[in-house]
Amino acid sequence: MVDDALPRVLAIDDSELIHRLLQVRLQGERLELHSALSAKDGLAKARELMPEVILLDLDLDEMDGFEVLDRLKQDRATQDISIIFISSTNDTAARVRGLDHGAVDFIAKPFEVVELKARVRSALRMQHLVKMLAHKAQIDGLSGLWNRRYFDQRLLQELSEANRHHRPLSLIMCDLDRFKRLNDQFGHPFGDQVIWRMAQILSSGRNSDVVCRYGGEEFGVILPSTTLERAHEVAERYRSQIEDHRWNDQPDLIVTGSFGVADLQFMPKGSTPEDLIKAADSALYRAKQAGRNRVELAHRSAEPRTL
Repeated sequence: MVDDALPRVLAIDDSELIHRLLQVRLQGERLELHSALSAKDGLAKARELMPEVILLDLDLDEMDGFEVLDRLKQDRATQDISIIFISSTNDTAARVRGLDHGAVDFIAKPFEVVELKARVRSALRMQHLVKMLAHKAQIDGLSGLWNRRYFDQRLLQELSEANRHHRPLSLIMCDLDRFKRLNDQFGHPFGDQVIWRMAQILSSGRNSDVVCRYGGEEFGVILPSTTLERAHEVAERYRSQIEDHRWNDQPDLIVTGSFGVADLQFMPKGSTPEDLIKAADSALYRAKQAGRNRVELAHRSAEPRTL
């Protein structure tokens, strides 16, 4: 059984002997060690496993380690993985080149057990700190939701997964109505309170949904494996909840939001995250134009795909 709590280390080397040695040398360390015997297999497993650290042989048959490193760093999905080169060469120029290309360390063959363990532990610690900082950088300070940066990354990921596995994917874009007027009339602290409450309402939905503050008073909700009809129901529930909320400081005030919903199933083949956002935003604009406090669906620009 795979323990999700353990960090993953992927070794890419065309020598089965090296993989056996690594298994022995790293035995007892708190990590999952995975193996790939070719550059092609290594690149595929890197995307599949998303390991914290990759031990990458410099002298592979199909392509050298530098090319593999470049491909990993050019791929948004794998660019942040820590790469440690392993090689029998003592060429200083090769080491410098590897570090310049983005590797974090270099380990010489044959492995010295204490050094190998120490360097792998160091890379895992550094990756843990990087992830902690990246996580904090993706949280919106006011609402506590994921921010725009995370939204862009996650939507790209979910769209790729939806296309790969032929699953539906919906997107809700929502905007608080006349928010500038609220700020002007009741002050920015009250406006912050409204944004925070909106975040709470949107976060009260399904655990699978990804709720983000898109910017200002606009929010985005990514709904994996969700059809347009189901996403419409979710958006309508959100709309009703924000309208029904009563504010302690302003008991007679009714705050509303407008919603636009789009679904990948009715988008042209090859649609990008930007296309899906544009479709949901267009529906949101129509909701505003039609009087606000309503949910509008994106126009169906294609026949529904077969899932």
